[in-house]
Amino acid sequence: MDRRDFLRTVGGGVVAFGVCGCNSGFSAGSANAKQKNPNLVFVFPDQMRAHAMGFMGEDPVITPVLDKFAGESLVLDKAVSNYPVCSPYRAMLMTGKWPHSNKVISNCTSKTAVLGCELQKDDVCWSNVLKSRGYSLGYIGKWHLDGPHKPYIKCANNSDKFAWNEWCSPERRHGFDFWYAYGTYDYHNKPLYWDTKAGREGFHYVEQWGPEHEADTAIKFINNEGGKYRKDGKPFAMVVSMNPPHTPYSAVPKKYVDMYEGKTTDELCNRANIPAADTKMGKSYRNSIRNYFGQVTGVDEQFGRILKAIDEAGLKDDTIVVFTSDHGNCLGIHNKITKNNWYEESMRIPFLIRWPGVIKARKDDFLLSTVDIYPTLLDLMGYRRDIPRAVEGRSFASYFAAGVGDKPSEQLYIWIPVGKPELGRRGIRTNEYTFVIEKFEDKERQYMLYDNLSDRYQLENIAEDEPELVGKFTGRLLKLLRKNSDPWLLSG
Repeated sequence: MDRRDFLRTVGGGVVAFGVCGCNSGFSAGSANAKQKNPNLVFVFPDQMRAHAMGFMGEDPVITPVLDKFAGESLVLDKAVSNYPVCSPYRAMLMTGKWPHSNKVISNCTSKTAVLGCELQKDDVCWSNVLKSRGYSLGYIGKWHLDGPHKPYIKCANNSDKFAWNEWCSPERRHGFDFWYAYGTYDYHNKPLYWDTKAGREGFHYVEQWGPEHEADTAIKFINNEGGKYRKDGKPFAMVVSMNPPHTPYSAVPKKYVDMYEGKTTDELCNRANIPAADTKMGKSYRNSIRNYFGQVTGVDEQFGRILKAIDEAGLKDDTIVVFTSDHGNCLGIHNKITKNNWYEESMRIPFLIRWPGVIKARKDDFLLSTVDIYPTLLDLMGYRRDIPRAVEGRSFASYFAAGVGDKPSEQLYIWIPVGKPELGRRGIRTNEYTFVIEKFEDKERQYMLYDNLSDRYQLENIAEDEPELVGKFTGRLLKLLRKNSDPWLLSG
């Protein structure tokens, strides 16, 4: 398929191709001549913070698969979700564009659907590009990028007045041929799915823990018995989007929670920023953490099954495998019950990427942002010239492969009130500091500044004590927002 044909297949608007924002001259062909069209397996559970992996030496969590995988991978232990909530992360991942550009400025629900808050049909996602290059594509699990519309799907996450879950119609799947997914549905022990050919009312339930069932489906896609799941002889890209470790934390097989029987609650609560046991948030954290870790351990085991299937199919050397998450979670830390804030437990996510013989295994404090994943992956895979000019992220393929080239000096933080992209919070995270400005109508601006080195648990806001640093970071933030044409600048 040539580029003219590709423009016709993606639908809508004119797409300009080029390498705007890319800083890499990386060539997958030159780096690994035996495989110029690598497969891609992208696994991302929901709400898994970076600290919740055993090899990190922070949370006392059991993750033997990820611990071993880390030794084979590039581990970016300072990767973040720039807007740490579900739909905005997913839209940035798929489009390589910031929320005000891709229009997913909040979670996709019936409340935001009237604002057009959903993945746009005419955006060219990385999956569209791979489809144009002959890839077979599969999506398994949580999608959460469609705006629910009436009559709402009759399921537990929806009511007559408000809805989360919605079907994704085939013309909105951005090149994914095999579809086994849902919008958002938080019943992990009896998940709901639409398959490739199902209509809007054609969803079905499964009596199995979601991550296990999705790993089963991913293994079938990899093995492709009888050519039922993808085109034989063609490269493939598969996304496996697991819901746990997401609420409700109690929805987890007992065997994973039992693995923590030898740990007291105090031993599991080893972070210095967990509220006291006699507080509301302190109680909530203690009531949830054992099950949260159990869900993480379960996800780890299912990820291991997917890796084993790749190895047994003889595809390890020819497959890029990514493990990450859409955001973390506080679970009560800083008196925040969930995510969608600037704290390390919310923003920082796992990011491990393996490609034997091409990506040098190591741990790096590289400041990865969500929008950079799209161009970096396509560049690694040999499709740098196919990255649309509309993509706002940068490729760091050369740095991923061999540690050569520039490193980002900062990561943007975003939070947008529903329907008001000119307000809310914007900030910068570096390895040394986290800085945030919060503004609302008719309210005085609030400034937050944390020293991430001397105060790793972000217990003290030092903004009032460091006016010089506040001024410095304000200037850096405004420069970054101007570069991104962020509407936050419009409100003064």
